[in-house]
Amino acid sequence: MARPLSEEKREAILAAAVELVATQGTGAPTAKIAREAGVAEGTLFTYFATKDELLNQLFLEIEAELAAALLDGYPVDGTPRERTRHLWDRLIDWGAANPAKRKVLRQLKVSDRITEGSRCSAGELFQEISAMLEQNLADHASAGQTVTYVGAILDSLAETTLEFILNDPEQREPYKKSGFEIFWKGIAR
Repeated sequence: MARPLSEEKREAILAAAVELVATQGTGAPTAKIAREAGVAEGTLFTYFATKDELLNQLFLEIEAELAAALLDGYPVDGTPRERTRHLWDRLIDWGAANPAKRKVLRQLKVSDRITEGSRCSAGELFQEISAMLEQNLADHASAGQTVTYVGAILDSLAETTLEFILNDPEQREPYKKSGFEIFWKGIAR
């Protein structure tokens, strides 16, 4: 009878993959990932049948973590501005606290190693957030702006804000505030 898989080993493999994919890209060797995780390379393949499966699981794990962070404490009864600011603040706080995961996520989003199924699963994680954003912006955003377009603007401003925070952590709150103000005013009717 096979031994049950250890969640601790799985988490160690994923954590090692984050660090190595962040620094070496998706070409990071599985042998190095296994060594960093403190397991044999064969053990890595016990948990993830292929490197692509590892990368897809890593993608989904990070996306799920980010989605949960955005939803945590969401002020359902707040104004549209307050609710949108909550999503912005959580996005910036998560990105600032997880620079390696943010870098890995950016790489995996454009990687051809991520399957359409994984992309769809990740999209499902953000359906509720997209609906919230759409509701928040219904009476604020200029006519004709889709939630996809506004979301892309938000992501771009968040990336810029996070890069500045990375270079000057002492200015985190001012950058976070001004980034949101630029976003909110920029999409206004």
